[in-house]
Amino acid sequence: MKSKILKIILINLLIMSIATSAFALSPATITPDTTLDVDNLKGVGDQVVSIIRTVGIVASVIILMVLGIKYMMGSAEERAEYKKSMLPYLIGAIVLFAASSFAQIVYQFATSIKV
Repeated sequence: MKSKILKIILINLLIMSIATSAFALSPATITPDTTLDVDNLKGVGDQVVSIIRTVGIVASVIILMVLGIKYMMGSAEERAEYKKSMLPYLIGAIVLFAASSFAQIVYQFATSIKV
């Protein structure tokens, strides 16, 4: 009961913080900046995608090793439980690699457009 109330309170606080931050700037105070450092943006984007991909690869290999060892050492009932836990792992790994690859494809497509 307490955890449900706590979740509702946290969700309400999150919604209120998003709503109040959206009206923090008025259009009159925003001045357009016509200079855009594309090289800096490209470097930051490449770094973010490579960090996400590297951390994802390392985490997925470690988790796969742990699940594999537990699967080999477990009894028949434990093996069934590990098979059930493999599906969310595989979905998460696919989403992680697909998201980083998709971001890189979108970036390459966007940089190939001539303005």
